[in-house]
Amino acid sequence: MKLHELVKNEGAKQARRRVGRGPGSGLGKTSGKGHKGQNARSGGGVNPVFEGGQIPLYRRLPKRGFSNAMFKIEYAVVNLSDLNIFEEGTVVTPALLKETGLVKKQLSGIKVLGEGSLEKKLTIQANKFSTSALEKIEKSGSKAEVI
Repeated sequence: MKLHELVKNEGAKQARRRVGRGPGSGLGKTSGKGHKGQNARSGGGVNPVFEGGQIPLYRRLPKRGFSNAMFKIEYAVVNLSDLNIFEEGTVVTPALLKETGLVKKQLSGIKVLGEGSLEKKLTIQANKFSTSALEKIEKSGSKAEVI
């Protein structure tokens, strides 16, 4: 296969629409836009949500109810495998996690997840622990403290 032998797949390349090119093209004179009117003008046309003067859908639907999204609790997440960087016997606090760069923002607190394994004995202080994380922490001989 050579570069000059490459051919596009059938139907992959379509001829561009050449408007205003006489009666044979089917798009002559008004170029397929009809006679006058808003859509025939350059830059013409209406906004996609415009419904011809009818009250649009976004105004017909009731705007009511309450969303709790503003008040949701988001935790900064740390995996057990990440905690292996600390030395044996270290007390891992949220401040220490932030200092070492494992956590960028504390958000609503810190949650420890059970991804990976813990190979050192540590005392871990966090706001929440997943059940798998608690099991692995106990198995490694470490301590988990909820703050």
